[in-house]
Amino acid sequence: MIKKFLNYVEIRTKITSTFTFAMTIGFLLYQKQKINWIASIIFFLSMFLFDLTTTAINNYIDSKENDQILDFERKKSLYIIYALFIISVVLGLYLVSLTDIVILAAGGACFLCGVFYTYGPIPISRQPLGELFSGFFYGVMIPFILMYINTPAGTFLSYQISFESIRLEFQIIPILQLLLFAITPFCVTANIMLANNICDLEKDIKVRRFTLPYYIGEKALPLFAGLYYTTYVATIGMVILKILSPICLISIISIILVQKNINQFKKEQDKTKTFICSIKNFILIMGINTLVIFLSLFF
Repeated sequence: MIKKFLNYVEIRTKITSTFTFAMTIGFLLYQKQKINWIASIIFFLSMFLFDLTTTAINNYIDSKENDQILDFERKKSLYIIYALFIISVVLGLYLVSLTDIVILAAGGACFLCGVFYTYGPIPISRQPLGELFSGFFYGVMIPFILMYINTPAGTFLSYQISFESIRLEFQIIPILQLLLFAITPFCVTANIMLANNICDLEKDIKVRRFTLPYYIGEKALPLFAGLYYTTYVATIGMVILKILSPICLISIISIILVQKNINQFKKEQDKTKTFICSIKNFILIMGINTLVIFLSLFF
């Protein structure tokens, strides 16, 4: 039963949210921010369970369209989705009660994107926006929410709400630092989606699923490589700007293995043989970056 459940929600793919969460915690500790562990753990549980929910929804919908065999009968599969969704929503609302309306808005946007990624009349997964949305919500929104609940009020934005108006004030420098930090998880997450869509291009066209590689053609492979190179530029930039410790430059050594995987994927784009290159590169880049950020705490 447990093995079937873990397969149904594709537990092996949850590295995207988990690594981003861990890397952000390391960054907050390096910035000497006091961690609100209760709020952070609640956020992690809500985030993780909703990540499982979106995968289950994706598999449930796909089983209708391409005869994919589910691990459970359809009725039970649907109940699992409902249970995961309800628990993640309850945890999310509890987090809102501990924080404020900004988390409600940010979390609500994440929930809407997750549900409509594969559900609805025009799912996001059938458009050339999958890479952008997956990169943004995993790479930017997770760090933002985690940083927001662990920094003093007004660090990123402040607001005033009345019956007559809504007033927002953004702090440019903290937001720019957030965006610079988010480049790495954004790029490596988007590349998993890009690699998947490149490998499935011909199959997707047959079912009228027109993803980004359909529109950009041969430029998809240079984009795949370029996104990885961008993560190294971001790391160097953060060190120069003293956002990260110089020790974090150690992470650049991962480019040796990352380039090897890029070359392998460029030679052949096959779901069963080379798609794994994008997963390997995600683990290499995010794993080493997370490790060196935590390592920098001791220097």
